[in-house]
Amino acid sequence: MAHGFAGTRDARLPAYAERFALADFAVLLFDYRHFGASDGEPRQLISVRHQLEDYASAVAFARSLPGIDEARIALWGTSFSGGHVVTTAARDSRIAAIVAQCPMMDGRASVLQIWRYAGLRQILRLTAHGTFDLLMALFGATHCIKAVGPPGSLAVITSNGAVDGFRAIAPKDFRWEVAARIAVFAGFYRPVRSAQQVRCPALIQICEHDSVVPPEAAEAVARMMGDRAEVCRYPLEHFDPYIGENFERSVTDEVDFLCRHLKRLNRD
Repeated sequence: MAHGFAGTRDARLPAYAERFALADFAVLLFDYRHFGASDGEPRQLISVRHQLEDYASAVAFARSLPGIDEARIALWGTSFSGGHVVTTAARDSRIAAIVAQCPMMDGRASVLQIWRYAGLRQILRLTAHGTFDLLMALFGATHCIKAVGPPGSLAVITSNGAVDGFRAIAPKDFRWEVAARIAVFAGFYRPVRSAQQVRCPALIQICEHDSVVPPEAAEAVARMMGDRAEVCRYPLEHFDPYIGENFERSVTDEVDFLCRHLKRLNRD
């Protein structure tokens, strides 16, 4: 398990991990390098390549632990990492199941989403700051911008309600900034292209009113996976599944899915 865009493992993920543990699953919950409790410089750097490497390393470590069945490793991802679990499962045919909650399945579609709610000027602003950060990197420096901000501000995510949604799950010492270079690369990351290579069962949880990541991209992934995908749709916004009754519904669906697929393997 790992968090999504700019998140850390202590941003509401322990609540999910505890519920999985109560269902008799072992849970490995980690921070990506550059974030939270993990090392890595510069801080707050979102690197798709590094995060995918970290998922693969976490899987390898889990398989090395005593008492862990190598044939029953599942991946759980939310938002940005919801796309990572698809990409990782496509690369590793031994993954037994994946859960993708309100997932970012298509970076290009997500950039177009920003265009729709914030306009072309915002895209140009983000690209300019991302390019400046890449130039700063040549000198060993980092230029950061806000990960989330109110509409009209300079931040990667500025949809209505995003600040309140992020604040509801963020720990007290949360850093709201990211290295701006992700604004240049995010549109090129498209987990949807890997969907047909996923051979394990997948739970795709779609927030139908998601203004951060396009639900249509998740629907497309589910169609490409065919009968390997189970889809749960919720009349919610992007940050709603983490809290209260919405959390209960989401995590209950996840536990049910994991029990059916991982414990079935044990019976077989």
